[in-house]
Amino acid sequence: MEQALSLPYATLRFAQLGWRVIRIEATPSGGGLPGDPNRYIGARVADEDRRSYFIAPNVGKEAIALNLKDERGQRLLVRLIRELGVDVFCCNTVPSRYRSLGIEPGRLRAACPELIWGGISAMGPDWPEVPGYDPVIQAMAGYMEVTGERGGRPMLTGIPVIDLKAGDELYAAVMHALLERQETGTGAEIHVSMLQAAASWLITVLPLVDLGCRDEEITRAGNEHRKFVPTNVYPTADGYVFLAIGSDVQWQRLTAIPKFAGIANEVRTTNEGRNAEREAIHADIGAVTAAFTADEILAELRRATIASTRIRDIRQVRVLEALRDKLTRTTLPDGRVVHMQPMAVDVEGAKCELGFSPRYGQDTRRVLAEAGLGADEVGALYGAGVVA
Repeated sequence: MEQALSLPYATLRFAQLGWRVIRIEATPSGGGLPGDPNRYIGARVADEDRRSYFIAPNVGKEAIALNLKDERGQRLLVRLIRELGVDVFCCNTVPSRYRSLGIEPGRLRAACPELIWGGISAMGPDWPEVPGYDPVIQAMAGYMEVTGERGGRPMLTGIPVIDLKAGDELYAAVMHALLERQETGTGAEIHVSMLQAAASWLITVLPLVDLGCRDEEITRAGNEHRKFVPTNVYPTADGYVFLAIGSDVQWQRLTAIPKFAGIANEVRTTNEGRNAEREAIHADIGAVTAAFTADEILAELRRATIASTRIRDIRQVRVLEALRDKLTRTTLPDGRVVHMQPMAVDVEGAKCELGFSPRYGQDTRRVLAEAGLGADEVGALYGAGVVA
């Protein structure tokens, strides 16, 4: 029972593995456009309810619409779980709604003890009323405090990393639960807190609080690394490059390049010394790189095995040699091919071509028939507004 991004991203990963994924959306309520609000975000791609922001997370899925505010819809959900042999039920609504929608773990697992039940919410069931939106959790979890220019305003990351992190955590927890079920025969109950998942990534900053850190160690640092120097963006004659020095040996290799020999001194031989001269080092490196093209600088850095790159835009990323053959794809109803993000990890037999994202409720009638409902029963459900 999914909407927005966190859970659709998790279930997309299941679809890529060839699993059958049926997304459940609400029936029309008269209070707005029906179903997942993300259906209506972005440019029109195929039709009114399949716009650009909705497509990539929802390829390879089926879509049905149930009224889970109605007891008949709740009974129908249990019937679908039983008759279709459902292994996993997931949702990403506020926990305060679990009982009223008939999807609380106890009810569904009582009907099917082998069921793996998973939920994503802002802060878990102990905070049942809190809505979970990525930007708000970024602010709450300190991400905005550590993102942006030194001395500048707090800033969101350019990608909804907490939605995606929560989706990855649900994906991993479901895999773990399946492994446990293979041994025990019983299902599981999984609760992913977006806040807790986000905080688990604070490994480079949060522990420093008890280690006597300075304030500048746990706040915004722009494009610099807070610890390793130099790591930053530098200008060239035709753009910018990013280079990262991760050890004193790498600094020696950098300063052995004739162009960069002048930036070396005795203090800078250690990372501690380079931290003390951080600003001067950035200025010195920038003065060198600005005199040459990016290609000239990068060629020298590659020969010295220094981690470095141009700063690429999204159009350039999709044609990188290391990625272009790994992009997943879908095909629009008019035959156009859409290239999407690659899978996170190559998996033998996984699906790179996935069916186009489903229309709102497009599979309701077929899925109900598959669960054994007759035409008259289905018609009555439609007439009563229990399905759409």
